[in-house]
Amino acid sequence: MLLQAQSLRTHFTPSPTLLRPNLKTQFFHRKPCSFPKLFCFKTLKCSLSAVAEATQLGLSSSTKPFPAEVSRTIVELTPEGTLSTLTDDGWPLGIGVRFAVAPDGTPILCLNEADRQFPADKRSSLHVQLNQCGLRTPQCTIQGSLAKAGDRMFSKRLLSAWTERFGSEAEEDQLYYIDVEKVLQIEDFKEDGIWVTSSDYKSASPDPLRDFAEKIVTEINTNNMEDIYRFCNVYVDLDFQVSEAKMIWVDRLGFDVRIHSPPSSIFDVRIPFPREVTDEKGAKSSFNGMSQIAWEVEKNFHAPDFNKVEQLKQIA
Repeated sequence: MLLQAQSLRTHFTPSPTLLRPNLKTQFFHRKPCSFPKLFCFKTLKCSLSAVAEATQLGLSSSTKPFPAEVSRTIVELTPEGTLSTLTDDGWPLGIGVRFAVAPDGTPILCLNEADRQFPADKRSSLHVQLNQCGLRTPQCTIQGSLAKAGDRMFSKRLLSAWTERFGSEAEEDQLYYIDVEKVLQIEDFKEDGIWVTSSDYKSASPDPLRDFAEKIVTEINTNNMEDIYRFCNVYVDLDFQVSEAKMIWVDRLGFDVRIHSPPSSIFDVRIPFPREVTDEKGAKSSFNGMSQIAWEVEKNFHAPDFNKVEQLKQIA
C-alpha cells in the first residue's frame, strides 16, 4: 500500500554556529558524536563543501534510480543466474549459469555441450537477483536470443569480459551472449515488475556506489543505529512510533530504510541524499551532514527547512 506522495524538496544546510570541527579525527564534533568510526576525515575542507550546497534534488524526475539502472547494477554485482529456454520437445528448462557482462550490459555465458539444450530459434531468458543485506531481493529477467559471436574481434571482446570477471579464460567455442530484447525489473518478491527496453537497458549505467554499498550499510546498521532512528524521526513524516529500523541499501541518490511499527506493521521508506553522490567519500560526507542536521533539529536548535518524506510503502 502506498500512502499519498508529495514532491520532496530538501535543503540540508547545517547551522554554522553549531559546527565545531575537530581537524584531528572527525567531520563534526558534537554531542552525541555521530559516525565515530565509520565516517572520519582528516581535514574539514572537502567535507564542508560536500554539505554546504543547497539541493534541488526534490525537483528532479526521481529520487531513486530508474529501473534500467537498477537492472544494470544487479547484473554487475551478481555473477550467477538462471538461464531458461524451451527444449526441442517443448518443455521449459532452467539451469544455473555463471555469466560476465559486456560494457553495454550484454550477458556473456560459457556453455558446454550439456548446457546447450535450446531450440533452433534460441529464445531464452536470464534471471538474476541480488540479496540486499537480507532485507530485500531486487531482480531482473533479461529476455533475448542466445547467440555466438559473428566475428573474431567480437569473440575476443567476449573472452576479455569473461576473463576480467572470473580471472580465468574460457574456450571461445563455448562462449555465447544474449542479444537483449527487453528486461523485466522487479524490486522484490511478490511485487509487480517494470519492463525496460533494450535501448534503455544498454544506455543506462550501473550505480557508482555498487561496489561498497553493502559494506556501508552493514557498518551503519552495526555501529550507527541511533542515527537511523533519528533519520526516520526527522526526515520522514510519521504518525506512528518506530520500534525497529534498518538500512536496506544505498545508492547515488539516497538510501532505503525498513521500518517496523507496533504491533506488526512493516514499511519501506526512501530517504534521498541532499545531492547526488558519485563515490564512497561523497556518500560518507552526505551521511555526516544529514546526521548533523537531524541532531540540530531534534535538539530544537533550529526548525527544519526541508519537506519531510511522505511516501511509505507498506510491506506487511
